[in-house]
Amino acid sequence: MKLTSKRWIILVASCFINLCIGSMYAWSVFATPMAKYLSGITGLQLTPGTLAIVFTVTNSVGPITMITGGRINDLFGPKKVIFVGGLLFGGGMILSGFAQSLGFLVLAYGIVTGLGIGLVYGCTISNSIKFFPDKRGLVGGVTTASYGFSSVIVPPVANILITNFGVTSAFKIIGLTFLIIVCIASFFIDKCPAGFIPEGWTPPASAGSKSAVVDKDWKGMLASPVFYVMIVLLTCGAFGGLMCSSQASPLAQKMIGMSTAAATTVVSVLALFNTAGRIVAGYVSDKIGRINTLATAFLFSMAGLGCLYFSGQGDVARFYIGLSIIGISFGAFMGVFPGFTADQFGVKNNSVNYGIMFIGFAVAGYFGPTVMKNVYAADSSYQRAFVTAVCLGVIGFALTFAYRFFNTKEKSKLSVAAGE
Repeated sequence: MKLTSKRWIILVASCFINLCIGSMYAWSVFATPMAKYLSGITGLQLTPGTLAIVFTVTNSVGPITMITGGRINDLFGPKKVIFVGGLLFGGGMILSGFAQSLGFLVLAYGIVTGLGIGLVYGCTISNSIKFFPDKRGLVGGVTTASYGFSSVIVPPVANILITNFGVTSAFKIIGLTFLIIVCIASFFIDKCPAGFIPEGWTPPASAGSKSAVVDKDWKGMLASPVFYVMIVLLTCGAFGGLMCSSQASPLAQKMIGMSTAAATTVVSVLALFNTAGRIVAGYVSDKIGRINTLATAFLFSMAGLGCLYFSGQGDVARFYIGLSIIGISFGAFMGVFPGFTADQFGVKNNSVNYGIMFIGFAVAGYFGPTVMKNVYAADSSYQRAFVTAVCLGVIGFALTFAYRFFNTKEKSKLSVAAGE
């Protein structure tokens, strides 16, 4: 089969894989029953906020294997990397079902599962983008959207399993199922050959086009001022989304007064809009540019956070509006950044480069949930956390203009060097 046709099979397999590992975003559904379960065993008064450290660690360790796995992917191809990542991811979920303490849960779900996610996520996205130089933004959005869509499907399924079999059995069942799916799907993934051009597509040749970008390795990327603007921009953009995703269910129950069942629906709604944001923003960014799309996402994010700030007991409609806008905005950052990184630094080393760029996401994954937890512990309210996220949104919006300045300056240097 020709690669131009086979690339669609590879894309579908990548989406199925990401659908499995994206179950990480359903953590808040597990948090409350797991806190109750561990409290009964240990005698400690554990809360969903206490268990937020598990979600934080999962996000934080991902870039470690995204970078190392990206290097292996560039050398040997993604098939083996994804297979091993599937074993780690599913194995960590299964081990979580045997947790008897918070420390063991951090090790199993936080570290083992997180390392597996990093291996898989970096390979599926970077490899898919290489196969679709003609639809880079859209494919980046679709592959990351399948990752986010998992949180639409998994929460209600997990809730049923938890209700009928208990939270520990739910971990084991979901972990084993996803381990099998990821490992089987890995055999449908092929490495994209260097310089691949789809049949019927002619790369743009004009100056400043995507094809004119010089491929940079990680050293070249770190030497560019644009990289530092981009990574902070990603941190600011992901902060609010990760802050709310980590505790969406407790947020709905404590701030709005929703029931546990209704709060589970909130997690799925947030994930649905997160997924939609990734696809729409990826497609739109191919039309109006990555940085314009990100600037718009910052404005939407701040509006959504404003809605949450003014929400209180019983404000269900306003809460849903705010959370939906945040979901779309967060999805936009996750959908646009893979293609944005490839546009800026080339596709050749994108597996490693995007892994390093993803550190910005990991930083947001640590501080977002931590700020949310600490603010509620101190104030018995989430308002100051929303204000913090809005302030970062303002900084991020300002950085979109800084990006334009440094990017123009860097392109001017390249043009001068080429002229010489």
